[in-house]
Amino acid sequence: MKKVLVIGIGAGHPDYVTAQAVRALNEADVVFVIDKGDDKADLAALRRQICERYIDGPYRTVVTPDPARDLRGPSYRSDVAAWHEKRVDIYERLIRDELGEDECGAFLVWGDPSLYDSTLRILDHVTDRGATAFAVEVVPGISSVQVLAARFAISLHGVGAPVRITTGRQLAQGWPDGADDVVVMLDGTCSFTQVDPAGVTIYWGAYLGTDDEMLVSGPLAEVSDHIQQVRAEARKRKGWMFDTYLLRRRRV
Repeated sequence: MKKVLVIGIGAGHPDYVTAQAVRALNEADVVFVIDKGDDKADLAALRRQICERYIDGPYRTVVTPDPARDLRGPSYRSDVAAWHEKRVDIYERLIRDELGEDECGAFLVWGDPSLYDSTLRILDHVTDRGATAFAVEVVPGISSVQVLAARFAISLHGVGAPVRITTGRQLAQGWPDGADDVVVMLDGTCSFTQVDPAGVTIYWGAYLGTDDEMLVSGPLAEVSDHIQQVRAEARKRKGWMFDTYLLRRRRV
């Protein structure tokens, strides 16, 4: 039976690839690469570097372009659903046509497959179609959230307290109830500027684990403008931005 590995390769540095991930990489006959275009060529280069560094035996690479996202639909959810449906078609074709009956294929996922990544959800949809039989195995990875906490040598929450992990889109609608510590991912618009900065500290990191890593922390009221400036400059220089941050509200 065909086997598909979904391997978390960590947040940006080859040293974040776990021993379990190395063993899984060496099972793969085929490594599937979703090409996100020239702007993110360095992400593809990192995947190639990881394969060259850790895979000992023969394997082949199959590259396919990522479908374009159309954000002009009636809602964000419907836009994402349409984009994912295109990916389902692509993943189904890859597994059907590029993977032999007893072969193992691998998708290399930035960070951890369980956290704001669509690969597992898309593979579920491929399975639901029932046209191609395959087994899925997941290898966890070191996420940008973990790297952020390590870089600042902080815990993500208070004693016995919750931490909320959310998106910039959700944060823009208001501070989540019941949490003083909020981790924010997928923020394309600096949603921390929508937060009342009184008593809030931010720990912000971009391109975590890479040579371009940037770190800023401090009272939100004091460093917000600086973060926006360096973020805009980096995005213009690289063509893309991936940042993660923790907002910590003073406990009373």
